[in-house]
Amino acid sequence: MTTYRKVAVLGAGTMGHALAIIHALGGCEVRLQDLTGEALDRARALIGGALETLEAAGRCTAAEAEAAQARIECTTSLAEAVKDADLVVEAVVENVEVKRELFAAVDAAAPDHAVIASNTSYLDIFPLVPERRAARTMIVHWYTPPYIIDLVDVVGSEKTERVLLEQMRDFLAGLGKKPILLERFIEGFIANRLQSAMSLEVYKLLDEGYASPEAIDHSIKYGLAARMALMGHFGKADFTGLDMVRRAMANGTYKPPVPRGKSPALEALIAQGRGGVMDGAGFYDYGGRSPVALMAERDRKLLALKDAIETIEQGNGEDNAS
Repeated sequence: MTTYRKVAVLGAGTMGHALAIIHALGGCEVRLQDLTGEALDRARALIGGALETLEAAGRCTAAEAEAAQARIECTTSLAEAVKDADLVVEAVVENVEVKRELFAAVDAAAPDHAVIASNTSYLDIFPLVPERRAARTMIVHWYTPPYIIDLVDVVGSEKTERVLLEQMRDFLAGLGKKPILLERFIEGFIANRLQSAMSLEVYKLLDEGYASPEAIDHSIKYGLAARMALMGHFGKADFTGLDMVRRAMANGTYKPPVPRGKSPALEALIAQGRGGVMDGAGFYDYGGRSPVALMAERDRKLLALKDAIETIEQGNGEDNAS
């Protein structure tokens, strides 16, 4: 049974449109809100493309995709989006003042029983929320694309009702996700903190001319990721041998880069208008292909990888049982 019957998703960008898909596929009635009709038109196109990909991969039927799309209503009015919501999902830009203003608007228009769930990646949003909403506010942080990637971080403040956090964890598990419930807030949670540490080294290697973006990506895809996808970090350490891990830790040859707050290579690309997939180019040039086509290709590959990992893990379970 769906815990949250009516869901408002505020922000229809990269994460917002995808979160609308997840909740709609889970049987929720979704109102997707953004400031402009143009943003909502783009979201509709991305939603349609993502559902087609999920259907082609056998992750939903044509009827389920059609029903999910029918459950998503778009609006430019925040008050309309939240007026009878059981769950308000905040997925707007990572800006303190923008979020503060949005939470004030939600407080004024949403019913008292609504749960507020922020998708923030790093910000401590709890001081930004009106006091009377504190007990029913939490962070529910997803990873791109959330309709494929299963990890979800759930954490509240010291004022959040524990039962709501547990209910959210169970709701997400019912959607087929892998939620983790953190005991207290920390910026970036787990996966993003690990990713941030890697980014320090990645941009040092790039900016100081040690390797190209392709070489760095190949090292990750064909080295680190291939093993960690199946074993994680500590499982990989067990196969390495903990004594060897201890020796590597003790030799002190690795010195982490000092955070600089910017990357010359990144700044140069942005100055050229190469902001990533939405602009048709970033570190790589995408040859004029549309964001919808590029995301569909990414999603097909991720789904194939997810299928393979699930098959391998099921096989391991059978081996362990025998």
